Amino acid sequence: MGEEAVDNKKVLPERMEELEAEIGHRFADRQLLEEALTHRSWVNERRGGEGNPDNERLEFLGDAVLGLLVGRMLFARFPQSREGVLARMKASLVGEETLAALASARGLGRHLRLGKGEERSGGRERRSLLANTYEALLAAVYLDGGIDPAGLIVEKDFGPLLAATASGAKGRDFKTEFQEMTQTRFGTAPTYELIATDGPPHDRRFTVAAFAGGERVGEGSGRSKKEAEQAAARLCLERFASDDGK
Repeated sequence: MGEEAVDNKKVLPERMEELEAEIGHRFADRQLLEEALTHRSWVNERRGGEGNPDNERLEFLGDAVLGLLVGRMLFARFPQSREGVLARMKASLVGEETLAALASARGLGRHLRLGKGEERSGGRERRSLLANTYEALLAAVYLDGGIDPAGLIVEKDFGPLLAATASGAKGRDFKTEFQEMTQTRFGTAPTYELIATDGPPHDRRFTVAAFAGGERVGEGSGRSKKEAEQAAARLCLERFASDDGK
């Protein structure tokens, strides 16, 4: 399975110390850290989960904490940018793909407590699960130490991404770019169709398919339909660019 997984019965102290060293925060209340690493599949296998909270409440809070901290960074670093531009930058930065990559880089998957079924189905590498865990961990740090240690984590993780934003690699309006391309190539604008909605009410995941020139040319996922459409447009642009380069 690759990296050695955490003991599912408990999060061992030495593993906690390893993760604390990785994120640069030592918990005063390690129950918060344990909760952040506990997936609902693990809780559901323990007699209905009584007394064993999963990380979904922390994930909810972490989404808000992350939005505040990334928004603060963008506000400070791009003083000439208007609200619409900042909103697009933020959406591109805090998307599931980015959060999952950051979680993977920090090795969060190996520390998770998962149910047996989720373990067998590859939950430690699942993108949505990793993204959720990143948010839960950020909330745990915030509750344990306040906004400053949470801000240090976000600064370290998102600082390089903001540098890319400044050079134009992020914050792009992929839907507009894709529309311009399809109108030039096919004479018509692309269309998008919602094909799936997954996840609990507080954590919906939308998947849309993009159509151009009468064909389905790609799909994307996100936490809103707009984010999913941006993801689909970005993928389609990359695919057309790749095909043109052959």
